[in-house]
Amino acid sequence: MTQTAERIPRRPPPEFEESDDGMMAAITGRGFVDVALNDTNQYGPHAMVMLLGVFATLTGLFLLLLMAL
Repeated sequence: MTQTAERIPRRPPPEFEESDDGMMAAITGRGFVDVALNDTNQYGPHAMVMLLGVFATLTGLFLLLLMAL
């Protein structure tokens, strides 16, 4: 039995611009948070991983500080 309609309809893709710059220039040129959260260019997943690293580091430092008290 094949279904032709999707159970969860897909949302339209976000506004996307290809960038010929390097990864860091493309991310900082469009705004780090905008690229990470809105995928404004092809480096959205890279920026999201960087954002995850920043939040993981801040969370780890916060927990380390709480354990030291």
